[in-house]
Amino acid sequence: MTPTADRLKVFLMTVQLMEEDLDAVEKELALDLGRARDAAANEAAEYYPQIEHAFRAEAKNMAPHYEVFYSLERTIRALVRDSLADADGPAWWDNAARVTPKIKADCEARLQKEQDSGVTVRSEDPLDFSTFGELGQIITGNWDVFGSLFKSDKAVARIMANLNTLRGPIAHCTPLAEDEVVRLRLSVRDWFRQME
Repeated sequence: MTPTADRLKVFLMTVQLMEEDLDAVEKELALDLGRARDAAANEAAEYYPQIEHAFRAEAKNMAPHYEVFYSLERTIRALVRDSLADADGPAWWDNAARVTPKIKADCEARLQKEQDSGVTVRSEDPLDFSTFGELGQIITGNWDVFGSLFKSDKAVARIMANLNTLRGPIAHCTPLAEDEVVRLRLSVRDWFRQME
């Protein structure tokens, strides 16, 4: 073997070892560093070039905001679910003093609509079908439970209203204006500041 071939072989072996180390780090820390491409990603890659570059660039810019909002909304739903279950037990959803009949009926109707559509139902928990506004109403309407977690019900209502407004462009695939990106960051900070 030539010195160049030896160097190339060492390089490829080093890369393979690094890949294995990165696999271990991803597994241990539950991270996705975006190194692996699954079959769905490969299939999407076939069509992706046909989508306008400007839309792909917008999507890339919006992805972090979607991730923040997705994580926050899931966190808030878990907080509502866990707090009310701790207060009233697993049947809290059926307590009209905890969830208004309108919110309950609307959430259950959305769940039923999804079941009737024939697609895989995202959840069997009706709370997962509540809107962001409804989540805010549940929190402020149960201040006896949530008052110990937050500083002010009026502040929580304002923050939830801001987040609900910001949710629109994120959930409906339109770009956030630069000012709204700042507002999203501040609203998320405000949310957690209320819990300090």
